[in-house]
Amino acid sequence: MTTTEHTTEHAAEFKVLAISGSLRADSHNTALLRAARKHQPGGLALEIYDGLREIPPYDQDLDTPADRPAVVADLRRRITEADGLLIATPEFNYSVPGTLKNALDWVSTDWTREEGLPLLRKPVAIMGAAPTNFGTVRAQLALRQSFVWTDSDVVVKPEVHLFRSYERFDAHGNLTDETSIALLRDLLTALKQKMAAAR
Repeated sequence: MTTTEHTTEHAAEFKVLAISGSLRADSHNTALLRAARKHQPGGLALEIYDGLREIPPYDQDLDTPADRPAVVADLRRRITEADGLLIATPEFNYSVPGTLKNALDWVSTDWTREEGLPLLRKPVAIMGAAPTNFGTVRAQLALRQSFVWTDSDVVVKPEVHLFRSYERFDAHGNLTDETSIALLRDLLTALKQKMAAAR
């Protein structure tokens, strides 16, 4: 760890759990999360979650504190402990990828009414990248709809839709488009404001 990295981490005011809805190794959405960590406005400790592939299909019979798969219990804990959530989603069939929706289903419940709801009033920022001309507009809309049910505190503006995403990253997965970087920074600033208000 360099001195700069150590200083940034030490000065962090808020913990943000970042989730990519894509499992692809070269995903632009995962690269977008790395860009968020690089271009954040300061004060954020951003952890990129890498367990999405391991989460099993939602099963209500197993959705109890005693029976949940360990990977699910871990995700619920991480979201609960985080000050905010940052999600980068691709768009599949005009909607959210099933793997991402499945993970959110696992963390949206409290059948015992004793644990608490990890997503309740949790500050959330949504963004996405796609190679198409319309980006992830429909996927983000579907995701926002899910967060209405969980009563999460979702950032409304700015909207970060990286359409024709292949034009905005270099060959190494670095975000190079200055307009996208500025929007990303503004989104994280808005998320930071919500997290501050929630304290």
